[in-house]
This record gives sequence, C-alpha cells and structure tokens, in this order.
Amino acid sequence: MKLNRILGLILCVCCGLLAWGQQPANGNNWSEFHRTNMMRFNPNETVLNINNVGALRQKWSHQTFGSHSSPAVANGVVYVGGGDDVYALKASTGATLWTYTTNEAVYSSPAVANGIVYVGSEDNNVYALNAQTGAELWSYTTGDFVDSTPTVANNVVYVGSSDNNVYALDAQTGAKLWSYATGDAVISSPAVAKGLVYVGSWDHNVYALNAQTGAKLWSYATGGYVESSPAVANGVVYVGSNDSKVYALNAQTGAVMWSYTTGLAVTSSPAVAHGVVYVGSWDNNVYALNASTGALLWSYTTASPVECSPAVANGVMYVGSTIPGNHNIKGKVYALNAHTGALLWNSKENVEISSPAVANGVVYVTLEYNVYAFDLKKSQK
Repeated sequence: MKLNRILGLILCVCCGLLAWGQQPANGNNWSEFHRTNMMRFNPNETVLNINNVGALRQKWSHQTFGSHSSPAVANGVVYVGGGDDVYALKASTGATLWTYTTNEAVYSSPAVANGIVYVGSEDNNVYALNAQTGAELWSYTTGDFVDSTPTVANNVVYVGSSDNNVYALDAQTGAKLWSYATGDAVISSPAVAKGLVYVGSWDHNVYALNAQTGAKLWSYATGGYVESSPAVANGVVYVGSNDSKVYALNAQTGAVMWSYTTGLAVTSSPAVAHGVVYVGSWDNNVYALNASTGALLWSYTTASPVECSPAVANGVMYVGSTIPGNHNIKGKVYALNAHTGALLWNSKENVEISSPAVANGVVYVTLEYNVYAFDLKKSQK
C-alpha cells in the first residue's frame, strides 16, 4: 500500500474570480499547492516571460535529505517538506530559517495562510506551525498517512487522509469541524470554490462536498484511482484519473462536459489559465486542452512520465517529468510556451521532481534531495 502511494504520489504529486472561501491572492505569492485561485496559475508574475525564460539559471539549492513535496512561497519564505522535516528557507538565498521534525516522511506540500503553515505527514498527523518560528501550534491525528496537501479557506483547513476521509479542521485550533468518508484513500488535495470542496479518492470518485457541513452534493465515478487534485475555474472542475482521462465536470451538478483520453494514467493535477487546461500524463506527454471543449491545442513529449502538476505564469507553462523512486529513469523541469508548446528552457536531468511554484521571477522546485531556485541572469532581468 505504501509503495503504491509513493509511486503514485502527485506531489510531483504530484482563474478568474475569487470564489467563496478562498484566501486573497496576496500578490505574487504561491502559498499553497493549488495557489489560492485553485488553478495553479499565477496572474501576478511579471518578471519571467516567453522572451527571457530561456536564461534561467540556478540561484541556490538547499539539501533537505529527501524532498518530495512541492514548495510554497509566501512573504519571502519558501516552505517545503523533505524527509521527516518541514523547512522554512529564505527565498532570496535558500538559508534555513527553521525546521520542524515530524515522526515520518512529509510528502504533503505546505499551505500558508494568516501566519500559519499547514502540512500533513506520514505519521498520520496534520500540523499547524508558526510561519515565523516553526513552533507547533496544534496537530490533528487521523487514522492513517496524510499525503494529501491541505487547502485553507475561510479559516478552515481541508485535507484528505489515507484513512479514506476528507477532514475540515478549524484553522486556529485544529478542532474537527466535520469529516466525510469516501471508499478508499484520499491523497488528492482538496480544491475549494463557491462553498464547495472538490476532491478525488482512490475509490475512483470525484466528490463535491458542502464546505460548511461536509454533506455530499454529488460524486462522479471515473474508471480509475483519482490521485489528481482538481482545479476549478469558471464553474468547471478539471481533474485527471488513472483511467488515462482528463475530465471536465460541471461544478454544481457533476455532469461530464467533456473528457480527453491520453495514452496512460493521469495523476498530474491540471492547471488552468486563459481558457486552457494544462495537464501531464504517464505517457510522457504534457497536454494543452481547450477548457470549454477539451479539444487538443498542443502536446509536448518529455523524457519520462509526467506525474508533476504544471504551473502557469505570464505565458509560460512549467512542469517536471519523472518517476519517483525509479533511479533508472531521469526527468527534467521544462518551461514551455503556454500558447504553442514550444520548448523555452529545461533543467539538468534528475530523478525525483516536484510540481513547481513560480513567484517573483523565480521558479522553485524540489529535485530529489534538494530544493532549487532558478532565476534570470542579472543582465536579463
């Protein structure tokens, strides 16, 4: 069970209007996995663009003794899980500000809101840490691994657990507000929009739950595990499934608007920007699909399977390709023209690659045992 979870994790998993329950976008931060608009799209990025992103170079790296989670960036600090620890690193230099040690591996990606860092651990706990000091404020124990990444909205933390439940916890105290039992493990990261929580489960279903009560509004059965974390835009839920398909579901009813079939499993979480859905597949491709129709706009073939989730900012789509734990298959981080799919830049080969975050002219990503920051050469800024 644990091996399957590691191999299938989306932490490589891995826009529009603010909806009910979302935190303010807070400028050019990338404060949680979905970003606060639930679309993995940063509309505030102005430094990196299609004309200069080819000049990206390593700014710094920081060893974390096993990096699996995707970085979160907030107020000049990078938060990331690695090994059994949660790290807070200075965004400008990579210097350690603090670390917090859990009892097991941290595959969950941190979410930062209102001065608090929320993260799950394979010790079955959800933690709330002081963002400045790393001091534990509270922890909540579930019945199994917490590989799901928390989402914070309206002072509530929403997170899944491998004990088959979705939890809503008070963001200040950790008190359980409600839980909803699915039929299997929940490692998908919940998305919250307009009073509803959307999340996938290993029981093959995508769920829409009332954000205040946990009551089920609808569920949709796909043909495979749903490890992908949904993206929500303009009344549509976009999500991948291990049945090799990407789905567009009506956010209020769960009705299928369209589906697109790739060559292999889709555990990547979609990004949505300017009417386009970007998503990776285990068939070594990343796809750009028309958000309204599902029509293929372009695809790009990578060196290895794309479990990682794309990030989109200022006309550029960033994504990694890799198989976690398979040291015979190496991947890269790619920057592609979001409109055409043309390659603009790629990193050196590595083994384990997380979903990237883009903020303030810097691309942050974990590559196996290190966190990296890539920015432009000074002459290109």
